Amino acid sequence: MKRLSLSAFVHIIRQAIDSLPPEIARHLENVTVDVLDEPTEEQLQDAGFSAEEIAAGESLYGLFVPNPGISTSDMDMLDTPNQIFIYKQPLEDDFPDPQELRIEIWKTIIHEIAHHFGFSEEDLDRFEANPNPFGDRPLF
Repeated sequence: MKRLSLSAFVHIIRQAIDSLPPEIARHLENVTVDVLDEPTEEQLQDAGFSAEEIAAGESLYGLFVPNPGISTSDMDMLDTPNQIFIYKQPLEDDFPDPQELRIEIWKTIIHEIAHHFGFSEEDLDRFEANPNPFGDRPLF
């Protein structure tokens, strides 16, 4: 598979962020998004991967890292500067089709931004697994 240039990869990320509604985007001014080739072994361990999973090549597409220097008890969560890492190589390895890759980059960005707003991995798993996560309640 031909790899995207870093510039093209970042452009897709920027499009995803720019597509967010203003009500969400205004809370991202203090969030940095960095693209790295792949996660470190320490990041994988911190994310709960076992040594066997890491050895088998399991990886992350993205990682949300809250700023460790500021306690959320001292400051509102949305005002706390946070960091998002997007990992280029695992995404490109798992999604060789350009359209599928673009979709997965968007999904990864949205997933990591959801963590900034306080959604846990379990919250997001339930949401993604449920074809109608809102039940019969009207959305508006």
